[in-house]
Amino acid sequence: MTHRYNWRRLFCLCLALMLLLTTGAMAAENDASSRQEDLDFLYETLSTYHPNLFANTPESVFLERKAEIEQRLGTVSDVEFAMDLQSLTALAGDSHTSLALGGSLAEQMHFYPMALTWMDGKWYLSAAESSSLLGRQVTAINGRTMDQVVESFRRLLSADNGVKLRRQYRQSCNVAEFYDYVGIAEQGRPLTLTFSDGASLSLQAVDTEALSQMTVSRLSDRRSAEPETAAANAYYWSKFLKDGSYYIQYNICQEDPELPMETFAGQVWSDLDAQPVQRVILDLRNNGGGSDGVIWPLFEVLADSGAQLICLIGESTFSSGIINAVELQEMGAVLLGEETSGSVSHFGSVKSFSLPGSGLRGGMSSKYIDLNTLLDAGAGRQVIPLAPDVAVPQTLDDYLSGKDSCVEYLYAHPERLSQAEHPDAPLTRGRFLGQIHQAAEPLFEAGTASDGSWDDPPFTDLLGIEWFRHPLNWAHQSGVAKGNGDGTFSAARILTWQEAAVFLVRSAGALGLEPETVRTSPLPAALAAPGWAERELNQAWAWGLLPEDGDFTASPTRAQGLSMAEALLS
Repeated sequence: MTHRYNWRRLFCLCLALMLLLTTGAMAAENDASSRQEDLDFLYETLSTYHPNLFANTPESVFLERKAEIEQRLGTVSDVEFAMDLQSLTALAGDSHTSLALGGSLAEQMHFYPMALTWMDGKWYLSAAESSSLLGRQVTAINGRTMDQVVESFRRLLSADNGVKLRRQYRQSCNVAEFYDYVGIAEQGRPLTLTFSDGASLSLQAVDTEALSQMTVSRLSDRRSAEPETAAANAYYWSKFLKDGSYYIQYNICQEDPELPMETFAGQVWSDLDAQPVQRVILDLRNNGGGSDGVIWPLFEVLADSGAQLICLIGESTFSSGIINAVELQEMGAVLLGEETSGSVSHFGSVKSFSLPGSGLRGGMSSKYIDLNTLLDAGAGRQVIPLAPDVAVPQTLDDYLSGKDSCVEYLYAHPERLSQAEHPDAPLTRGRFLGQIHQAAEPLFEAGTASDGSWDDPPFTDLLGIEWFRHPLNWAHQSGVAKGNGDGTFSAARILTWQEAAVFLVRSAGALGLEPETVRTSPLPAALAAPGWAERELNQAWAWGLLPEDGDFTASPTRAQGLSMAEALLS
């Protein structure tokens, strides 16, 4: 089906999605002094107020780029100057720090009549004048591979990981001035798309007025249906799926003024109380962020539901949506879907600013959110995309037939799914006690050791949703874990070998175990050096609980923690 469609609206919308709309306009005259004021203000604002502007790019590179821009102040167009400023901002390598283009600038720009989409690891033509070309895989543009094209856009687009860069390219892939700026297509010359079958399509850039008069065919018009889990225009909603599982779509980290989260969470509780399920699916694939604390009433309901939690993530999961996804992993949820454009640890908490001359607006991170140290599930993960435990990409065939590839996978796999192990990730204090407790389950089931009660978390710094919250209760009640002396425990702190030895020896006593001495060799010097927990270190070493070939100059890993817990109970 072919539609008369407003191309101008479509592509200006793409530009607005990639960037914030500006309320100001570039000065009509080529005012070099005003531009110098904007350039100085932008650099001084970023370098003064960003928490670590030079984390990814040395200050010398920023200054070199600023000097290059200064040489062009009196000769470039308004659009080129705006892109110069954007390229300076992009050096931060921070997805939350960017300069806005839009408003009157969009009226001066040119666009290629096409759109691209990314599915299942491939680029496809998703909008064009010719309907016969839709859905074809695009492998190159002007002789550059798609990977090379996307990478070239890093000069203009603010991104802290490759998925975010790819997403921002997709949202701006029709802007002719961008291709000219990064050296892929000269202004006035065609842009040639190459398809996987060797065919090609040459496109000429047009202004917004000509674009609005074109007839467009869209890939979405070929869909035979929409899945029941299609993104809805709602903050959050829920329903039972045909396999009996319970599905929740959470699209924005904001409170719905007409349906407060407390009320919604109560509705979910009522649904699950009336019809218990084996699996709850929480969909964050459309969630671009907001306030990460909004969802907590729902978390409390899900933590007590008894159902396995599945969290769906994808390219659009970003910012506070990432934080909530990692918190769900902390609850024991399995992440399913595709890598996110948001990074696990990242700069965020955006503050806005406006340039004095042009009125262009920007957003800038005000703090670093380090989930690597805040949550066990984030341990060892720095500024990288959040990867699913089970990778399930949306396929083009499923898209066209109206199927949600992730949900179809879950229909085909009713068994209980597992989180990815990440054996080399650093071991936290909370996880190690969880591993010991899991290894001791046969003793609890046999009644030869006390499992403790399910009281409220004993330490004040616990969230109360952690998958290891009951093991921490047991450890506290049995004297294995005594905390930091101020009522806290620091469950997400990386475990030391000394702490591992203390927890192992105390657990042996709490579980009524009497391990045999299997080693007489002296304690390795690297373990003895810190000079504390000497008794527990020697005992755990003699019992063979600490790895004989371990690198004791590095922190224990998850795999080593599991091995130590199993050795204690063997």
